[in-house]
Amino acid sequence: MAASDDSSCIYLSDTPNQIKNKIKKYAFSGGRQTVEEHREFGGNCDVDISFQFLKYFMESDERLEEIRQQYTCGEMLTGDLKAIAIAEVSRVVMEMQERRKNVNDETVKQFTTVRPLKYTF
Repeated sequence: MAASDDSSCIYLSDTPNQIKNKIKKYAFSGGRQTVEEHREFGGNCDVDISFQFLKYFMESDERLEEIRQQYTCGEMLTGDLKAIAIAEVSRVVMEMQERRKNVNDETVKQFTTVRPLKYTF
């Protein structure tokens, strides 16, 4: 994804609707050409961008593995996987936006202040 193209990456300032549109339109799918083929052969999580997002944003490894199994056996379709990815990415980005609202000059100063180490070499 190229950062020079606004639609090719997800920014921390994106709204949930922007995230939804970007994932639906631009996230490469590991699904098959037709629903019938996908149901028969399943999808490829290794190349599916929505699944790659989930690997980084989903907190439950058990749920991630369940999604992987459902997608690779054809039980879950690409649209379903993208919907889960949209929800997870939106949740994390909205959480980060809320945290950013609380950052002020004092927070930055506190974070960047040089402090002595608690141990010596």
